[in-house]
Amino acid sequence: MGINIENVCKSYDGKKVLDNISFNMDTSGVFGLLGTNGAGKTTTIRIILGILEKDSGSVSWNGKNVTRENVNFGYLPEERGIYPKAKVSEQLIYFAQLKGMPLSKAKESLIKWAKKMKIEEYLDMPAEKLSKGNQQKVQFLTCVMHDPELMILDEPFSGMDPINTDIFKSVINELIAEGKYIIMSAHQMPTIEEFCKDIIIIDRGKTILKGNLKEIKDSYEIKKICIEASKDIDDIIKGFSLPILSKEDGTYIVGIDNLNQSQEVLKAISNKGIQVDKFELVRPTLYDVFVEKVGEDHARV
Repeated sequence: MGINIENVCKSYDGKKVLDNISFNMDTSGVFGLLGTNGAGKTTTIRIILGILEKDSGSVSWNGKNVTRENVNFGYLPEERGIYPKAKVSEQLIYFAQLKGMPLSKAKESLIKWAKKMKIEEYLDMPAEKLSKGNQQKVQFLTCVMHDPELMILDEPFSGMDPINTDIFKSVINELIAEGKYIIMSAHQMPTIEEFCKDIIIIDRGKTILKGNLKEIKDSYEIKKICIEASKDIDDIIKGFSLPILSKEDGTYIVGIDNLNQSQEVLKAISNKGIQVDKFELVRPTLYDVFVEKVGEDHARV
């Protein structure tokens, strides 16, 4: 099983918005689709779902061209797609039936998922009466109630407070354990790092980087160290002409050019008789990789 996107191109009014985008997901789990605003993520998603026609290339699921008939998919869009005046329960059952669920099964699924997402008390309310976070939960139920094989989640944690974020994460982990295939697009880099084994970063319609996330991060040199000391060590760090990237409550993040400098700094601190409570190499995060590839200004969108 799996989805394969091969050399997909798309242009609008002569401007190429997707330029030979390729990636595949041949094992279940979560795949990260990353990029700046306007990079082409939404266009890629809509082509995968068959909402937009591609100019060239192929999109296949289990070796067959993707159509709405041969792929049972679920989609959580970034924009709200629920009816504000309709009762939550009525529209969720309606959407499930549109996906081919019999009425009795749709009602069973609604009860199960409403309990999981903790929205039972809102089922008889119009959607417009719900908070942004609870509307996002309702939107999520339209994505999962019909038990899709492939799910695409676009900014799934938008509008979520910490409690509801934990609920969402727990449910996504359950879906992963069930062997679901999930493509996730999000601006929260820690979220992508938490869930995704493989990623692609696109910018201006082109592939900037793709592959196994751990392997990508491990390929980058370590350029930071974290030091937690019992006394101020600013002068020691400055003596090496190294930048102090952050300092908070005695914890320093220091930039280094090579690993030898880290040992020299540690030795200098020890020679001053200062107690070091923590000293570790800081491996690059996905944010660091993203900034290097597309620029810091873009990484803040």
